[in-house]
Amino acid sequence: MARVVILGAGVSGHTAASFLGEWLGKKHEIIVVTPNSQWNWIPSNIWVGVGKMDASEVIFGLESVYKKINVKFKQAKALSIYPEGSIDTESGFVKIEYTGQDKAGQSEDVEYDYLINATGPKLNFHMTDGLGPENGFTSSVCTYSHAQEANVKLNESIEKMKNGERQKFVVGTGHGMCTCQGAAFEYIFNIEHVLKENGVRDMADLVWISNEYELGDFGMGGMHLKRGGYITNGKVFTESIMAERGISWITGAHVSKIEEGNIFYEQLDGNEDSVDFDFSMLIPPFGGVGLKAYDKHGDEITDKIFAPNGFMKVDADYTPKAYEEYRASDWPETYQNPLYKNMFAAGIAFAPPHLISKPMSSPKGTPINPTPPRTGMPSGMIGKAIAKSIRDLIVRGENTPLHTASMANIGAACVASTGMGFFNGSAAAMTVYPVVPDFEKYPEYGRDTDLTFGEVGLAGHWIKHVLHHMFLYKAKLKTGWTLIPE
Repeated sequence: MARVVILGAGVSGHTAASFLGEWLGKKHEIIVVTPNSQWNWIPSNIWVGVGKMDASEVIFGLESVYKKINVKFKQAKALSIYPEGSIDTESGFVKIEYTGQDKAGQSEDVEYDYLINATGPKLNFHMTDGLGPENGFTSSVCTYSHAQEANVKLNESIEKMKNGERQKFVVGTGHGMCTCQGAAFEYIFNIEHVLKENGVRDMADLVWISNEYELGDFGMGGMHLKRGGYITNGKVFTESIMAERGISWITGAHVSKIEEGNIFYEQLDGNEDSVDFDFSMLIPPFGGVGLKAYDKHGDEITDKIFAPNGFMKVDADYTPKAYEEYRASDWPETYQNPLYKNMFAAGIAFAPPHLISKPMSSPKGTPINPTPPRTGMPSGMIGKAIAKSIRDLIVRGENTPLHTASMANIGAACVASTGMGFFNGSAAAMTVYPVVPDFEKYPEYGRDTDLTFGEVGLAGHWIKHVLHHMFLYKAKLKTGWTLIPE
């Protein structure tokens, strides 16, 4: 009997666990280790953050769901990996520490035959002084609890506007090396929509601040979208949406410090300035969760397994190169660790080989460039591909070919929707193929323009609501869940 241990139960980890449980759960042992007892459909945290959904509508308990497919659940955080085992055991193992109330603080060594690192990101609020809801002055929608807190503060500002006090809202990224611009992009439009619903839009100033060198970059080096039969630059597409809603923007910005009511930033052109705010939601930079690795003698080998940012190395080409030498083929396909073939990394947990957007820095040398997005649809597809590979390795043997899901060969869809009404909402819907541009295959734009397009309207709004219910249905492993695509 083989044992598969999955660290993390976000989109990629939960996808891998679900399929492995379905395929192997009765004959082999599947164990999920994650510090949270609840699963969170993070894209809908945006609606929680503006009071359009309750947190209970975007979460559910994991343990009871995993019981359906014979997957064991351990509410714990992984501390370190011993891929060679120790002098006392030949099997690789993970050292974990329980976080659930019944065993909180207790540690355990969990042996594995195959390991999937799907730990997701550490939210590095500490990298910018004053950033974040815990020890800073800004809100977040990265977790459902953060989104709840953001909604409380948003409502406080709305009440002030109703009483005649003008408010300024600043939304975007809180550091020069952030990713996940899409979440902030959707949130600022939901704020704008809610302000209109409350009749106070004329009392508000909305400002977008981002580390993108121009609007529409989204950490993907920009894009060219097919819209109405024409090819539109992503910058023009995004600027038009902002301008139509009266939102001003600051781009190429590294937020260096935040004080109460004031955001200080440095830009690519060397400009240093600040913007005041009454309410602000800024996405933090992401990093690896801090897993350590040790060989069988107890000597640390973290730098051999993980990149400096804490993400796990996989089958990518990490050779340092000039931006002009980056290739789509540099990106991983199987997500297998090159040193230990029974270890894989999925979703945000794998180390990208390089940026997708062009590396840039200010005259002071401060890096100001989005890091590659690896959330949502790509995470699910990667998690499923890894699950297929491990299934085949167990069933067919170690020489079986592995399944692939290179971000240079898969696409992604993003729907930024506002409002909850059947007829009074809107959405900016975008699809990109492939996520990582391939200028050898698509020399003009790096992407297939027939599959990379954007539209604004009510249809995308309906799609976003359908996706919310469909993916929660799938994640709860309800009847027919395997038929719903990633």
